[in-house]
Amino acid sequence: MEKIELNIEGMHCSGCSTRLQKILSNLDGVQVIDISFETGKANLEVDFSKVKMENIKEAIEDAGFSLKGE
Repeated sequence: MEKIELNIEGMHCSGCSTRLQKILSNLDGVQVIDISFETGKANLEVDFSKVKMENIKEAIEDAGFSLKGE
């Protein structure tokens, strides 16, 4: 497992961060540590042998958010 921090754009409330946490938690190989709409950061533990970064990015975008700098 590798710890990563992602900068998320588009979260406006705690409901946004809760929804994103639920979506990311459903990805095999992703363990959500913390998602904060206040800071716009998602801290995850990822097993990259089970999931690719592209899958994580796609799940974030499908939820209506984006990665800052992408």
